[in-house]
Amino acid sequence: MSTLQPVRGTHDLLPSEHRKHFWVTETARNLAAAYGFGEIATPILEFKEVFKRTLGDVSDIVTKEMYEIADRGDENIVLRPEGTAGVARAVISNGLTQSLPLKYFYAGPMFRYERPQKGRMRQLHQIGVELFGVADPVGDVEVIALAFEILKALKLENRVILEINSLGDEESRKSFRTNLVTYLKDHHQHLSSDSQLRFDRNPLRILDTKDEGDKKILKGAPLLEDCLNAHSKDIFAKVQEGLRLLQIPFKVNPHLVRGLDYYCHVAFEFTTTDLGTQGTVIAGGRYDGLMEMMGGPPTPGVGWAGGIDRLAMMMSEETLPPLKRPLAIIPMDDAFDMAGLNLAQTLRQHGFVVEMTYGGGLGKRLKKATKMNARHVLILGEEEVSSETVALKDLDTGEQIQLSQKEIKNFLQEKGFS
Repeated sequence: MSTLQPVRGTHDLLPSEHRKHFWVTETARNLAAAYGFGEIATPILEFKEVFKRTLGDVSDIVTKEMYEIADRGDENIVLRPEGTAGVARAVISNGLTQSLPLKYFYAGPMFRYERPQKGRMRQLHQIGVELFGVADPVGDVEVIALAFEILKALKLENRVILEINSLGDEESRKSFRTNLVTYLKDHHQHLSSDSQLRFDRNPLRILDTKDEGDKKILKGAPLLEDCLNAHSKDIFAKVQEGLRLLQIPFKVNPHLVRGLDYYCHVAFEFTTTDLGTQGTVIAGGRYDGLMEMMGGPPTPGVGWAGGIDRLAMMMSEETLPPLKRPLAIIPMDDAFDMAGLNLAQTLRQHGFVVEMTYGGGLGKRLKKATKMNARHVLILGEEEVSSETVALKDLDTGEQIQLSQKEIKNFLQEKGFS
């Protein structure tokens, strides 16, 4: 047996698992289209500057987690660690800011160098939406509503909790920053080395720390809600009003934050207790400062990203649509394989799912058909091939009849098996 294995932090999506991934993606894609979101696909490779500008020099993603490519042209190329910055870059690169509002859905792999664990891989898969050009809270409510509808369609709405918080506007965050710095000065020597570095460059990033010691210190830190001005409170109230109107349950979590400068006002997460420590399955918020930070015109934006891997892990086979049971072709002898293949091809062209049973006698091939979960088998022997007929056997009832090959399609369609 070969000793070759997948790269650490990646894994193969075999058909049963891929089916869940596909269903998550297709469900999200179809619902996003119903909300008017067009699908966009950005390159997996981006210039490092795309993320360095937006995520910052001292963020964990930029300093520790990005995969950099040794490009022959000495360009600083990275594998994308998240989707929002790439979509915003695409809007600017293609001169689309003249056509606001813009609504985009995306799906695909992201890459982060992290310690692999349940629900956290180095190649992860995400769905996401971005809404550019809408400053009104109705935009926040709409993207949250889309996320909730996706979770409902996946039958996961009762296993998640929507948590929301307000990050306020720039004035509110400036006031909060002052209070936070004052508080953290007394704890500076006990902060992790990463947080001490962030303290001087951007103390709000300390709120995103993964260090347990930092988290204990932050439990006594001032809260953003105490620094919100009237404008920020009004926006937060309108978002909550919209969620209640659409009957989307939520709870306010005053500790929910985003450490990046371009985030403002509402931040939200759908969380679950089903996946241990990796409990966030969809997360997002408003990022009105992102486009300007990337060199584009000031443009309001709001969106979210969801973990396909984590959502798929929460799903059971019973929540997936049933697979169409195939027809199985059983040639009585290898000499009739080509005749069977020809019949299979004809039936496939009429929309039937048809499997060939390769090799062996009748008994062995019937076992293969049963393992395929076939409903009917089409048996071809010397007599059937010469007379252009087929023996059609129902594996559920054991009933077997002889049909002309030209009659099979109509017979099965009349029985509702197309």
